[in-house]
Amino acid sequence: MIATNKIEFGDFQTPLELAREIATFLRDSGEAPDTIIEPTCGRGSFVEAAIAAFPRAKAILGFDINPIYVQEVADTVRRHGGPKLHFECRNFFQIDWVEFFATVTGTVLVIGNPPWVTNSVLGAMGSDNLPEKTNFQGRNGFASKTGKANFDISEWMLIRLAEALHRRAGCVAMLCKTSTARKTLRHAWLNRLNIGRCSLHTIDAQTHFGAAVDACLLIMHTGMLESAATACVYRNLSFNNKVSTLGLAGKELVADIDEYMRLRDIDGIPYYTWRSGVKHDAAGVMEFKRDHEHFTNGRDEACLLEATYLYPLLKSSDVANRRLTPDRYVLLTQKKPSDDTAQIRTVAPKTWAYLSEHAAALDQRRSIIYTKRARFSIFGVGDYTFAPWKVAVSGLYKNCHFEVIGKHRGKPTVLDDTCYFVPCASEDEARFICELLNSDVSQRFLRSLIFFDSKRPITIDVLNRIDFKRLAEHVNRTAEARRFLVHAADLEDKQPLLVFEKKAAYGAKTGLKRRRSRQH
Repeated sequence: MIATNKIEFGDFQTPLELAREIATFLRDSGEAPDTIIEPTCGRGSFVEAAIAAFPRAKAILGFDINPIYVQEVADTVRRHGGPKLHFECRNFFQIDWVEFFATVTGTVLVIGNPPWVTNSVLGAMGSDNLPEKTNFQGRNGFASKTGKANFDISEWMLIRLAEALHRRAGCVAMLCKTSTARKTLRHAWLNRLNIGRCSLHTIDAQTHFGAAVDACLLIMHTGMLESAATACVYRNLSFNNKVSTLGLAGKELVADIDEYMRLRDIDGIPYYTWRSGVKHDAAGVMEFKRDHEHFTNGRDEACLLEATYLYPLLKSSDVANRRLTPDRYVLLTQKKPSDDTAQIRTVAPKTWAYLSEHAAALDQRRSIIYTKRARFSIFGVGDYTFAPWKVAVSGLYKNCHFEVIGKHRGKPTVLDDTCYFVPCASEDEARFICELLNSDVSQRFLRSLIFFDSKRPITIDVLNRIDFKRLAEHVNRTAEARRFLVHAADLEDKQPLLVFEKKAAYGAKTGLKRRRSRQH
């Protein structure tokens, strides 16, 4: 019960020593608030630290959903006395923060450590410690099905605070995951909130909280009418040792805005459609090791299978570590999502018997993408899956190195769903594309976009920003680009791309809708 409550309320109490370091850093940086508010005060580390760091503050207020914590804070700081201290049991999600801040006079400092837990985790627990359901991220239906609509509760809280304060002078200084900080800034900048002088200061979450995540102190100054959509990232609680400057380019954040601006012409038409590998959500059943003509699945069961539906498989770790000779196989029940899997019964009866034997595991796959699809179906397959050559990269590693993937034992090599790739018709094409992607200028451009502390640093959205024609121009390989890029869509709709159209036809600048230009 204790562990469950800790998760439900994001209960990672800030060590008093860290709270004092943060409060002192803010004071020494020039913060001099009239009112200090900790909206999720917990056991009150930040309240104690603020009392010591800001003795001239006119009021210090602390709120928390847990009445035991509120009483504990009140008892702890009672010795300080004075009317400026006020603590109350309140639910963050039930407070009208716009109305609340309208009653507060002078400059405001909002400080603290909101819950480090996601809405999906709380929803699965049946918790009511959640904000009212709204599509504040603006996700479409498919994004919500594939997990993009999941968010940290602290993200919702920080956005609400920024919205409530953006018309008045104040400072929000909150501990959070670095990914949460970035999402908060992106939302604020896209919605033109009046925030500026923003910075992220990395902290060691493992040392302070025993949490293996990238975390920071996010600082946002509110009520600033003119400000750039940028934020400097610093090591530790200081304004020395700047790591980078992240910023908004169009509608997306980039990790290094300065490098991005130098190479932004590469951000254009992708030509190729980047794909993710095959998704089946049943590795124990669908993946195999091979010993001559015998196969063993992930459950260590010997399996009698025809070779018809088996394909050599490379996983993300294989690609990232350059292990490019497959040592495992995957069972692909379809070549296209619309294929009727019932035909396997006739074409490969042993395979059908195997699938039927393991039907329970396959039928219980929880992802909504399998709903209303053929039994034993998979996801992420098409003509591109069976291309003879591919250029691939791992999505999970802090490594932008691309690899050429060819056939193995006469069959196209398949990638798992944590890899991304472009399909190629020939080895020459694949090697050319791979050399472009591994060039110095390409790597610099990618690193300007990618946040390597993310769970999946490299994404299709990032890869689709690479304009291969412009990239080829940077490395003086235009002639080869003319040869290969005109056929980049051959595995899609058989209509070749018009590669060397007039410059005016390039409308794919940052922030504009990118589109493919085709011959008709």
